[in-house]
Parts: sequence; structure tokens; C-alpha cells
Amino acid sequence: MRIIVMFDLPTKTKADRRAAQKFRKNLLNSGFVMMQLSVYYRLVNGTDMAKKYEQRVADFIPMAGQVRMLTLTEKQFSSMRIMVGSVSEQEKKVSNSDLTIL
Repeated sequence: MRIIVMFDLPTKTKADRRAAQKFRKNLLNSGFVMMQLSVYYRLVNGTDMAKKYEQRVADFIPMAGQVRMLTLTEKQFSSMRIMVGSVSEQEKKVSNSDLTIL
């Protein structure tokens, strides 16, 4: 399974920019990979692990902005079509075979 986190955070003030950067850093530290500018994903092994990471992300969400989370099966994720552009280098490096069970 994959968890996708999509967000739109304010960046008008220095404090907003700091909060947005901290959120991105926390996502990366939690094993998420950037797919697009405000779209990150992470491989998980089942719904229990997905719920664990959902709570982890909820613990560091900024006070302002919008954050959405979506959980997809590998079959659903692999059926995603790229309309313009190509798969990023980071996406090529992370595959289902890279999933480790903790």
C-alpha cells in the first residue's frame, strides 16, 4: 500500500514558511518521498501501518493550510497515469520490493 499526503500550506509570512518547511522535513524524516512539489508518498505494509503513519503525520501538521491523506493499494497506485512529464528519479528508486517490515 501507499500513503499519499497532499498539502497546500501558507507561505506569506516567515513563520508560515518555517512551519511549511518543518512539515516537509518531518515527512522526509518519516520516510515519505516527494512525488511532486506538495505531494509526498510512503510505502506501507497494510492498513495497520497506514494508520500508524496517519497518526504520525497528524502529530506534526501545521496549524494553517490544508493537508489531505489518501491510502492506495499497489494496484491502484500502479494504474496512475502520468499525463505530462515522466517518473521522477526518486520514484524509480523506491519500489514495492524496497518495503521493509518494522
